[in-house]
Amino acid sequence: MPNTAGSAPGGEPLKHQTDIARAAALIADPSRARMLKCLSDGRALPAGALAGEAGVGAATASVHLARLVEGGFVTVEPRGRHRYYRLAGPDISAALEALAVIAPPLPITSLKQSNRTHALHIARTCYDHLAGQLGAGLMRALLDRGVLTGHDGVHRAGRAAHDRPASYGRDVTYELTGTGRERLRELGVDADRLPPRRPAIRYCVDWSEHRHHLAGGLGAALTARLFALEWVRRGVGPRVVHLTDEGAAGLERTLGLVLS
Repeated sequence: MPNTAGSAPGGEPLKHQTDIARAAALIADPSRARMLKCLSDGRALPAGALAGEAGVGAATASVHLARLVEGGFVTVEPRGRHRYYRLAGPDISAALEALAVIAPPLPITSLKQSNRTHALHIARTCYDHLAGQLGAGLMRALLDRGVLTGHDGVHRAGRAAHDRPASYGRDVTYELTGTGRERLRELGVDADRLPPRRPAIRYCVDWSEHRHHLAGGLGAALTARLFALEWVRRGVGPRVVHLTDEGAAGLERTLGLVLS
């Protein structure tokens, strides 16, 4: 995310001013905003898919994507004859989540839109980790089973010093327990082999649940494992995730997670 506050990603103080207006202008166009939302689950997508999601032609999509690449919001990689685009990093997704808190709701004019909005609240990706009821419920289960310790996972706005909805949290420090390390290994997640350059355990304040969901390297690894097990699958809409019957049974068996 372009740095618009008083610190850089990771909490380091900024040594320069930031161009908030330029960053806002890149997001402000409805077509670019739809493209960015479509990429917010961390996947790389071809220009054609993004053009379709934005409802524009190939030439127009190419212009929009070039601006997003130039602005540092999106990266591009060639794959054969096609070019695939992805968000430049999780901070871009976090910025979009934060804007969702203050943005007016889009009018719902169809049953399809209503169903997608409901699905996003139930389970969605927040870049490369789970959010919504499923993500917050998973965090609660990890705490209840002693996998993580440090807090109860509830966001209390009146007591928060730095935490705000739809942003990385800073008020709480979660830690992985020894028992939790073994329990995750049984699930197929090796906490000792997470990417070294990324914080292993972070959390986001979930904007729809007002609770914490697990982010960082561990959140990404756990989410990837759930996809690999086919306990969760991607929905037809951007970022929408569905918990499979096998996944519901597996999460109840391994972590005691039961979603209503």
